[in-house]
Amino acid sequence: MNFNVDTLITFASVYGLKLIAAVLIFYIGRIIARFVTNFSKKTMQKAKLDETITKFAGNVIYGGLMVFIILAALSKLGVNTNSFIAVLGAAGLAVGLAFQGTMSNLGAGVLLVFFRPFNVGDFINGAGESGVVEEINLFSTLLKTGDNKQIIIPNSSIIGGNITNFSAKETRRVDFVFGIGYDDDLKLAKSTLEEIINADERVLSDPPAFVAVSELANSSVNFVVKAWVKSGDYWGVHFDTIEKVKLTFDEKNISIPYPQMDIHQDK
Repeated sequence: MNFNVDTLITFASVYGLKLIAAVLIFYIGRIIARFVTNFSKKTMQKAKLDETITKFAGNVIYGGLMVFIILAALSKLGVNTNSFIAVLGAAGLAVGLAFQGTMSNLGAGVLLVFFRPFNVGDFINGAGESGVVEEINLFSTLLKTGDNKQIIIPNSSIIGGNITNFSAKETRRVDFVFGIGYDDDLKLAKSTLEEIINADERVLSDPPAFVAVSELANSSVNFVVKAWVKSGDYWGVHFDTIEKVKLTFDEKNISIPYPQMDIHQDK
């Protein structure tokens, strides 16, 4: 009985202290890792680095520190970390082969961060989805749609296709096509469209707006209207102009014809 008690005391004194030390290393190490990560992020923010790079670098720093802390805790317990690292490397290779898609997302994430075709806060279209970029992490990009839905897109899907960044430039061109009837006053319709566009203070004067007849279609004479606006005013000008044109055309008895087909019957 005394032998068993002495053995337990010896075991506890030797391995118990190691276990406590390992737990402390992990617990304190995690606190330090968070502190270092937050400090690094604040430093990068003060340096006015892009928010995308700041978040990405923070994730990499925290992940690397946690791997180091876990290995240090295991080493304190007496685990041969050299063997563990070798096993971890072999396991990593096997996992990498099994998750090639995940690794491609990781590589694509690195490309997105460093080449920066878009930043957090930009409105983009990528992989067939449109929205405001909320986050670019190691494996995916998070978009918020206009109706407040969140879309998670694998980075490889974005980097492998066309990317349209609507926020990259300060100005955008709003394009319209308006049709009038063949019996309507063409000059009156053109001057009316010019008045509507030029009266909108959001429309830029340089370059000037453009209004011209673009097509003699089957059932209408079509005008093309092109106006430059600030990117943030695009949709406001788009919707307001369509409404204003309809109301003004009604006031001036300018018709917007329905698609129609004239059929002539021989007598």
